[in-house]
Amino acid sequence: MHPIIMQCSWKSMVLLALASIAIQYTAIRTFSTNPLSFLCSVGLAPSGLTVNCSPKDCDRSPSNANSSPSLSNPSYNVTKRTHILILATTRSGSSFVGQLFNQHPEVFYLFEPLYHVQLALLPRLAQSRNLAERRVMLGAARDLLRSLYHCNLHSLESYIQPRPARHSTDKLFRRGASKRHESATFASVFAIQFLSVTVFICPVLGRSLCSPPVCEAPLGSKEQVLVLADEGECVRKCGPLNVSVAAEVCRAKRHAAIKTVRIPQVSDLRALIEDPRLNLKVVQLVRDPRGILASRIETFRDTYRLWRLWRATGRRPHNLDLGQINTVCEDFLRSVSVGLARPTWLKGRYMLLRYEDLARFPLQKTKELYSFLGLVLDHNVVDWIINNTRGSSGLSSWQKFTTVRDSAANAENWRVKLSFDMVVYTQTVCQPLLGLLGYKTIFHPRELRNLSHSLVEDRTFLPFF
Repeated sequence: MHPIIMQCSWKSMVLLALASIAIQYTAIRTFSTNPLSFLCSVGLAPSGLTVNCSPKDCDRSPSNANSSPSLSNPSYNVTKRTHILILATTRSGSSFVGQLFNQHPEVFYLFEPLYHVQLALLPRLAQSRNLAERRVMLGAARDLLRSLYHCNLHSLESYIQPRPARHSTDKLFRRGASKRHESATFASVFAIQFLSVTVFICPVLGRSLCSPPVCEAPLGSKEQVLVLADEGECVRKCGPLNVSVAAEVCRAKRHAAIKTVRIPQVSDLRALIEDPRLNLKVVQLVRDPRGILASRIETFRDTYRLWRLWRATGRRPHNLDLGQINTVCEDFLRSVSVGLARPTWLKGRYMLLRYEDLARFPLQKTKELYSFLGLVLDHNVVDWIINNTRGSSGLSSWQKFTTVRDSAANAENWRVKLSFDMVVYTQTVCQPLLGLLGYKTIFHPRELRNLSHSLVEDRTFLPFF
């Protein structure tokens, strides 16, 4: 071969080798900084993971890519932001319902932000039954909700005690509940072969208050799983919450959901519901008040100490605060009566959901819920439902705030926890509500313990449009 040609060929080979090294370096660097986005851009995103690909990365949205046609809502409008409020009372199953949105990769979820309003304005008041006192916080609560739905999270700082310094706080109430939970099955590490290099990847866990970028701590795969499984670990590992970063995450989501047990009735929300800028939809969660009472007795042992004494001795203490259950029934009755009357201002904005229906038919009711809201039911939500509605009923006895339940068995387990006379009193003062919601009354101890006969009537509560 001619020496000039050999010299040219040698130089070409060197240039090609250098170019190849540069390409591989660029690819590996891109992969290490944003691996799943890179995989998405080349069509290699692993199946079964939620990948928040931008339009330039993929020609399909993550929700539609991973959802089966049966779970999709054809009326889904990706350009309109939907705001969701879960209106409930304590121990009615609202944490579970909140997770049905927390698991969605396009929903920003906040757990009980109004706790801080109540603590700041009505200290030492768990749930006031004084009408004047309850109204004190409603104006502030409505203003805060409006700000939070617009992702102005800094407005929450006025109520957090002590007030956050430089928009940083470790006092956000149950921050760990506003995260996406992943079971060990979905959080396991997997490996792929790329450019002759084996790279280990963890599934994307979604941006939330316990995940990057809000959680700024460098966490390994095992630490990330632990943080998402335990509320306390979120606070310990992630450190103080940067409210500004959380606000940016909120703005990046398509929808926002808030759970509260601190708004008595749906009519208290009318100003927000009629605000055309909010597109607010309310999910009113109700539960048999006898079940609420049984759950509160087990959970709030000091507050409900006299109820436990009544159950143990069979004699009702003379100083028992009966208003603890009376208020629940009164608020439910007023609120549900308004909703079922179908006023114009609630058209397309209100859905009544019984906890017992959700417990017995979790996937069906969740589909109905998402259809009402006009959202696509993401596969992550379906997976979470399957993994969290088949747990041991004994688990909830020692993990009082867990969302893992044998949901069907848990729906009426209050019948083995309350004495007959406690049930009789509760259903007497709550009779109008029981009849309205389809909960049967009992007249004999044998009826109470006969779990083969449900006390929940088959009722259908449909939203109206």
